[in-house]
Amino acid sequence: MGDIITKFITESGFAMITYKELIMIGIACIFLYLAIKKGYEPYLLIPISVGMLLANMPGADLMKSATQDSTGGLFYYLYQGVKLGVFPPLIFLCIGASTDFGPLIANPKTLLLGAAAQFGIFFAFLGAIFLGFTGPEAASIGIIGGADGPTAIQLTSKLAPHLLGPIALAAYSYMALVPVIQPPIIRALTTEKERNVKMEQLRPVSKKEKIIFPIVVMVLVIGLLPTAAPLIGMLMFGNLLKESERVPKLVETAQNSLMYIITIMLGLTVGATANADTFLSTKTLGITAMGLLAFAVGTASGVLFGKIMCKVTKGKVNPMIGAAGVSAVPMAARVVQKVGQEENPSNFLLMHAMGPNVAGVIGSAVVAGILLKFFA
Repeated sequence: MGDIITKFITESGFAMITYKELIMIGIACIFLYLAIKKGYEPYLLIPISVGMLLANMPGADLMKSATQDSTGGLFYYLYQGVKLGVFPPLIFLCIGASTDFGPLIANPKTLLLGAAAQFGIFFAFLGAIFLGFTGPEAASIGIIGGADGPTAIQLTSKLAPHLLGPIALAAYSYMALVPVIQPPIIRALTTEKERNVKMEQLRPVSKKEKIIFPIVVMVLVIGLLPTAAPLIGMLMFGNLLKESERVPKLVETAQNSLMYIITIMLGLTVGATANADTFLSTKTLGITAMGLLAFAVGTASGVLFGKIMCKVTKGKVNPMIGAAGVSAVPMAARVVQKVGQEENPSNFLLMHAMGPNVAGVIGSAVVAGILLKFFA
């Protein structure tokens, strides 16, 4: 009996655990705290945190690769949807079916704010080149600055699949931490007067405009940049389903069941890529730092361009909505709304911020298509 107990203890996960795995489990618990206690994007952060925790439990082998002699772990098979670029376009379909493009159509100049916020991508790209990464690797790192997890996964799976784990984790972590990262940047770059600017109500957008818009975007963008077809095509397809009002069951499925199923699988497997050996390395820490810098620069460039628009329009544009130009939809728009309400409870900026937010989604997908065209 003693030998059995001894063997059980020595072969347990606790007997095999390393200090690096303990660090990763601690990080996972911090993420869980932020998600559950603080409410920071729990739909994303809870699956990511649990995936990270489980992947660092020794002996579980949930990410074990399949071989001729043995089957793979559970997360290995789920991860194929990430590795093969299946999940990101499906997420874009769901986003399109859940998003109203009306604010962008009603105020098309906010497209410029979405474009300005993509500056962080190119800033991080140049920074990664300076640090010694190759062109395809730098492009994959830079796309983190768009705060768009699906786009980062789609691009990295094509250009730098060996970096898919740390880049996907960084992209989704920063998406989840948008409410932490963006407000200090917004407040640092704007004055109290600018934060209190009230914008005029948007004009009504007709149903015809909403139906024509996704069709035109598909034709123009994919015609110019075929490499953007998977993301732009699925995004506009989802929105067309919504605006047609002819297939409510498909729209309901995309907005709810499909979105939540893909989010669970994507979150768990992205978190599971953060094993101790991969994550606690100099290269991964560099990717994480460059991703954070890219996201911060993207937010800042959006706000600064918003300040220019505020000056040009003589105070008719609140520069804070430029922060929503990153494509974390609708998280970034909600952050702008929250900061605006803290300054003035009667100020409602959500719909105005949705314009650059939608533009940011389109912009990051276009930039990904451009990078893919040049570096594939």
